[in-house]
Amino acid sequence: MSEDLYIAGSCNIGTREIMRRRIVALSGLLFAVITASIVLAQDSTKSTRWAVFLPLLVASIGWIQSRRKFCLAYGLAGTFNFGRMGDIKRVNDPISRNADRKTALTILLQSIALAFVVTLVFYFLPL
Repeated sequence: MSEDLYIAGSCNIGTREIMRRRIVALSGLLFAVITASIVLAQDSTKSTRWAVFLPLLVASIGWIQSRRKFCLAYGLAGTFNFGRMGDIKRVNDPISRNADRKTALTILLQSIALAFVVTLVFYFLPL
């Protein structure tokens, strides 16, 4: 089975798109570390620690998408891409589109949960 094969609800991006998701994940993580460092260095109120949630959400979305080989946005839009960047194809089968949307929503919920848990850990750290 080829790594670059569309499978409804399971795989809708190829190698290049997966690499983009990894870059997004690393960028989000970098911004989360920078945000956490700024929050701690400024001796801000504890509630400002929630500022790391958004960059952690970006990181978790990118990471989960790269691990699952599935793009959340493509899944919601009913598209896929295994070619060059921007070479997006439509999913014509309604059952496949529904499976893709379900997977996309699952990825979104998993990403929110992961970012929330890591944010909670940062919030309660005795720093």
